Amino acid sequence: MSVDKVIRERRSIRKFLKKDVPKDLVLKILDAARWAPSSKNSQPWEFIIIRKEEIKKKLAKLARYGWFIAEAPVVIAVVTDPQKSYAHLIDGACAVQNLMLAAWELGLGTCWIGTMDREKAKEVLGIPENLHLLTVVPLGYPEETPMPPSRKPLEKIVYYENYGRKDL
Repeated sequence: MSVDKVIRERRSIRKFLKKDVPKDLVLKILDAARWAPSSKNSQPWEFIIIRKEEIKKKLAKLARYGWFIAEAPVVIAVVTDPQKSYAHLIDGACAVQNLMLAAWELGLGTCWIGTMDREKAKEVLGIPENLHLLTVVPLGYPEETPMPPSRKPLEKIVYYENYGRKDL
């Protein structure tokens, strides 16, 4: 798949087939994540692969809209280190974007979990206090693919030289 095709067709998946995701595919996806750009090449990310049902259920209860975490075959926790990069949140977001695009290219779905009790989730996952839990990403084969969301036309969001300037 071309990069453009993956970017345009990727969707947030909340329903997964009850089908295992092979370890080699998970590692391939995480390999793509580690190649993300980071401030001063700090690479402030680490990943936890979660397959145990009891851990996924605990995480699902801690995520306001993440009931489907428990149903995903795999969940990837993305941990960043504020001591390695002042931009660890941005760096980590770049890694997650790579992860999500690589997964889609391999026929797997993901969804960024934005709202959750991160401190309690850190306890569940044994993440040290000085590290940041950026997100957990459910991963699996999509049971369905949502319709594409609308996007604003490019001409409504692009300016030239100064904010609001529509022409050269």
